[in-house]
Amino acid sequence: QVQLVESGGGLVQPGGSLRLSCVASGFTFRSYSMNWYRQAPGKERELVAFISGGGAITNYADSVKGRFAISRDNAKNTVYLQMNNLEPDDAAVYYCKSRIRNVDYWGKGTLVTVSS
Repeated sequence: QVQLVESGGGLVQPGGSLRLSCVASGFTFRSYSMNWYRQAPGKERELVAFISGGGAITNYADSVKGRFAISRDNAKNTVYLQMNNLEPDDAAVYYCKSRIRNVDYWGKGTLVTVSS
């Protein structure tokens, strides 16, 4: 079955960096685009970044452009989110997601806390 497992969250000071990872299994990873979403307390879940199956196409929310970078290693079935210059508004639970044959699959999320 499809599984997505995120890791790499934690507590970081404003201006700091974190790299999130999402390991996928149960499907042909390289054939599907991947997304990172986030959800802060009291807010709706929002799309943060997208990457195509081959990795050539990426897209970002305006709020993270220039600070976050999505990448993938298809040999390791893993998608990454490098987050730099973190701000308090970046604090959220971060989820990876893929749509496979019209079904959305989500990981359980990893918590990012940005605080001094």
